[in-house]
Amino acid sequence: MIHPPQTSADSPADHPVSVRELLLARLDGSDLPQEVRSLLRKLLPGERARSSEGRAGPVQLRSITAAGWRGIGPRTVLELPPGPGLVVVAGPNGSGKSSFAEAAETALTGRNSRWDKRRAGDWKQGWRNLHSPDVEPEVSVELSVGGHGEPVTVRRTWYGAKVDEARTRAEGPDGSEQELDEIVDADALDLARPFLPYSELGSMINGTLSDLHDAFFKLLGLELLAELDERVKDAVSECEKADKHEKQRTEQLRGELAELDDPRARDAVEALSGSRPDTGRVRALLASRSPAAEAELAGLRRQAGLTGPDLREVSGAVTRLREAAAGAEDARHGSAENARRLAMLLEAALDHRRRSPSPDCPVCGNAGQLDQAWAERARAEVERLQREAVEAEAALQEVTKARQALHDVIEPVPAWLQTHDSPLAKLWRQWARCRSITDPAELAGRAERAAVALDEACRQVREDSVRRLADQDGEWQPMAVRLTDWLSVAEAAEAARARRPHVNKARAWLRTVINELRDERLRPFAERSQEVWQQLCEHSSVTLGSVTLAGTPGRGRVELGVTVDDMSAPAYSVMSQGELHSLALSLFLPRATHEASPFGFLVIDDPVQSMDPEKVEGLARVLDTVAKDRQVIVFTHDTRLQQAIDHLGIRTTVLRVTRQTDSVVAVETVTDPVDQALSEARAISLDRWVPQDVADRVLPAMCRGAVEVACLMTARRRLRDEHGLSLREVEERIVSVDRTKEYAALALLGDGKQNAQSAVERIRQGGWKLIESFNSGTHCALPTVDDRRQLVSDTQALVKAILRSGTVLTRVPAPANGGGTR
Repeated sequence: MIHPPQTSADSPADHPVSVRELLLARLDGSDLPQEVRSLLRKLLPGERARSSEGRAGPVQLRSITAAGWRGIGPRTVLELPPGPGLVVVAGPNGSGKSSFAEAAETALTGRNSRWDKRRAGDWKQGWRNLHSPDVEPEVSVELSVGGHGEPVTVRRTWYGAKVDEARTRAEGPDGSEQELDEIVDADALDLARPFLPYSELGSMINGTLSDLHDAFFKLLGLELLAELDERVKDAVSECEKADKHEKQRTEQLRGELAELDDPRARDAVEALSGSRPDTGRVRALLASRSPAAEAELAGLRRQAGLTGPDLREVSGAVTRLREAAAGAEDARHGSAENARRLAMLLEAALDHRRRSPSPDCPVCGNAGQLDQAWAERARAEVERLQREAVEAEAALQEVTKARQALHDVIEPVPAWLQTHDSPLAKLWRQWARCRSITDPAELAGRAERAAVALDEACRQVREDSVRRLADQDGEWQPMAVRLTDWLSVAEAAEAARARRPHVNKARAWLRTVINELRDERLRPFAERSQEVWQQLCEHSSVTLGSVTLAGTPGRGRVELGVTVDDMSAPAYSVMSQGELHSLALSLFLPRATHEASPFGFLVIDDPVQSMDPEKVEGLARVLDTVAKDRQVIVFTHDTRLQQAIDHLGIRTTVLRVTRQTDSVVAVETVTDPVDQALSEARAISLDRWVPQDVADRVLPAMCRGAVEVACLMTARRRLRDEHGLSLREVEERIVSVDRTKEYAALALLGDGKQNAQSAVERIRQGGWKLIESFNSGTHCALPTVDDRRQLVSDTQALVKAILRSGTVLTRVPAPANGGGTR
């Protein structure tokens, strides 16, 4: 059995104690120095509220609908039985079944994971059905939401040719629009995603588990630890950078000072030499000037480094604003809103036409106005109006962005210049006041003029200050300025060196705590993964041990403890493709069935591929266990899963998807295969209008097929239960027979090469003669309806006897919606 993780103070399902509180408690109980504790508390981010609070209750699927989407042309609905249970959607490759799985994922998430890593051109040409260019593309899911099962439809429709030109709308049972994020939480879709497409199964082969690592990290509520770890790491890096920067500046400045023939320069070189520069001596050397002169010098240095507006940047921003304003002239007159109103009116008219059988106009009353030609023109006009509205809105947004971009390059008046009344200060105030102008034309003109005037004033002040500085002390004064700047760098490095031991201790302690909390919270999930693996790979020599997370989000990975015959081995080098698929399921199910997940359903596409028969039977058991409290929908073209389900007597709803020409897809509920074969034969036998030659040829063949299906079902169960054969051995024996008599021998005797006449007669007198008649032509003459009915009646009696001879499958009542069960 797959057990849910146990709930505790640190369980992932319920966190009465937050991660922040746990961390602070451990910090208080640690033996770390006070400086380290204070550092960690300062860097610790606040606790984030979980975004899933306030969302609707459990969500299940009622149906999946697609039109003009992937392999589905005309609108087709896949109705699903309500409540927990296993649903198998079967059909051959190319039938359109995977298109339903992709439709459900796209409707709810707005993306299709199968195409995430493919070329954009492939997806652009592959998302729309090629056979139905006139069908409006649509994917939707009808959900059952909350404890009362309120029906909600989430529909995604396209208004353009690109896959991202689409809108998603959530509708209540009365058609009223609802907020999608109040029904389906985006964070929950990311963390406990209920979709497992075949592409994700295949990606396991590449061993790319970083996304899974990050999802688990969030699911376990450990984002705060990851952010704190990143902050501590940044603090370590800052200390290293400060020390390195000081050494580079010291070496550079020492070389420049050595070239000066000045006693103060020689004194400065000595102060900067040695393992640690003497900052006190450098400070005393610079303080030899009078305070008044030093203040004057500081002012001159500040003005010598004065920079005004970047005229090239300003010119670019002004040009962009003027171009944006010119392009948005129509948008200002309401064209965007008008286009949207007209589009909505036309969409309403189209919707009325779809719902009303009459083509008459409900407004003017003219007959036949709303015909197909009108609908095509109206749809084209809606698309044109929507594009016009989008373009108009984009133009208005570009004006806003361009205005903000110009505002951003306008710098406020520097603090040291704010109290001045000089020409430079006045010009700078005029430049700064441009940030309050909103009219594009006025802003562009005034900003352009103010920038040119301020740039010229800054140039004059800068050149004058540089000249006056040069007159002060000649070659020494620029070097004194450099020494002053160096002092701030040296002081920062000294503080960083004092802080670095505390930061290193904080990081080492935090890494240990992260590992402990991560492993503690991951343990229930890892145990469930091991349980799933054991059921899927019961007879495999590969054993899945520990499942752990290493690293932090963005740089983490999932580590898998794998052994082969008790010898440790790297997972991806020793696992077969079937085992890798089993591994993907083992990691997917604990995450998707997390107790806090709002999704009461799972959608799994093609999980059977590459699995041997034993793993297929294990998969059936795993799916049956999960389906006890969840709606599990499995899409597959492989008949082995249904065979395993039949053998194990698992209650399953089977839906078969078929595809006709021009992408016409149909869905039917599949009943018991024997009953289905007999029902088809019975329908032929009762039809008086079936031509004689057709009945003589077709009806015996249909009855023979029903007997062979019954023999196959009995043989599979008997060979497994009574003869103890593996699934592989059973299938090998079945493949070795091809005649009805051999099928009977395999079912009743376990060996298709034996003579089964006596065995058949023992369970049903006259049964052997009936089997011979299927091929001998005894019943080729069926002149009356009674003769036909008798043939079907005799066949049904033989079929029941064959099934009773083995362990007959336990039948369960069909669900209320008429779905077939196995």
